[in-house]
Amino acid sequence: MTEPSPPNGPGPDGLWSVDAHLADVLAVVRPLEPIELPLLDAQGCVLTEDVTVPGALPPFDNSSMDGYAVRAADVHGASAAYPAVLTVLGDVAAGSGSLPTVRPGTAARVMTGAPLPPGAEAVVPVEWTDGGAGGGPAVDMTGPAGPEVRVHRPAAPGQFVRARGSDAALGAVALTAGAVLGPPQLGLLAALGRATVPVRPRPRVAVLSTGSELVAPGVPLGPGQIHDSNGFLLAAAARQAGAVAHRVAAVADDPGTLRATLEDQLAGADLVVTSGGVSVGAYDVVKAALTDLDPEVGSVAFRRLAMQPGKPQGFGLLGRARAPLFALPGNPVSAYVSFELFVRPALRALAGRPATELHRPRTVARLVGDAPLRSPEGRRQFLRGRYTPPADGAALGTVRPVGAADSHLVAALARADALIEIPEAVTEASPGGEFAVVLLG
Repeated sequence: MTEPSPPNGPGPDGLWSVDAHLADVLAVVRPLEPIELPLLDAQGCVLTEDVTVPGALPPFDNSSMDGYAVRAADVHGASAAYPAVLTVLGDVAAGSGSLPTVRPGTAARVMTGAPLPPGAEAVVPVEWTDGGAGGGPAVDMTGPAGPEVRVHRPAAPGQFVRARGSDAALGAVALTAGAVLGPPQLGLLAALGRATVPVRPRPRVAVLSTGSELVAPGVPLGPGQIHDSNGFLLAAAARQAGAVAHRVAAVADDPGTLRATLEDQLAGADLVVTSGGVSVGAYDVVKAALTDLDPEVGSVAFRRLAMQPGKPQGFGLLGRARAPLFALPGNPVSAYVSFELFVRPALRALAGRPATELHRPRTVARLVGDAPLRSPEGRRQFLRGRYTPPADGAALGTVRPVGAADSHLVAALARADALIEIPEAVTEASPGGEFAVVLLG
């Protein structure tokens, strides 16, 4: 990590734009160093090297059906009226090592996944035969093989055979660096025989709420107390972004206690998120604790942004590893909107995601509602909304505001699945207007 650039982005009014603050954040966030992880621990991580196929997949020709391995010439022209009658050499099960050789006039009973015996060219499904029942109707393959089988349909060479290397050829690139490892990718790695894989690890995030009034959910409230919702909101948001998040118990309004807590958490965190204590009040503990730090400890810049909600923000690098620290506002909506705009992209950059995958998807939607929405001039406002995709034939979807603009309305936030972005120059957003929408689903 490198130190943040000196403040060079505020406008004449001293406010940073949303874009300038985000650019300043991303300019100093670097992907975490690669590590080798066991497959299941690598789920959701970004691969750092190409993976080539060490051996053909599948490694041998095998049957894709329960049936009989045959020579194509022996079943040529077979029909229900004139079946081909073949001598059954025995069974070949999945995992069989000793295989009979199929010669003219013979067949081997095979199970799905079993190796194709030498001499065989195709597999006829059991449904195309009498199942060794001596000319009667086909039966299942749970009993012993009969001495003969009658085949009622022809099979072309290669039919119902999974050819060696048909899934992945020796030396081919199976996965490229930058791939995100989900269940299918991990399944492929396992099929290739890989037990571990080099990836950028999921970022470890410590989430701290500040405020002497905060108590944990489940604890009865005393006078003037509220439950800590931000800790759970932000930890869950970090996990949804792909991080390993740890919620720390709420920290009281004491700068020394906060500094000690941060020092303890930085030992095991790649990124730290605090909420509360960043405005201009007498008890704004985060600002008090992290302003004018010793350069060896790190540095945090506190700014005012031209946005609503989320005007007060803090960002810097702390600790020996210079882990990014985001000091977010204390109101739940302000904290969440700030997380989505600034912290989520940083987390995904740490994880090695490309620039095109750092942000939530965005679209343009038509505003619907009963009245115009007011927005402060010079501020980019983010309102909660419910997005409906375009109906058949429509060019745009619609978005409807949810709740008022107040930044403490967590119940309205819980009903929203989008953020409606009102540009700085717009002071009135009327129904029917088209606006950018950040999709949170």
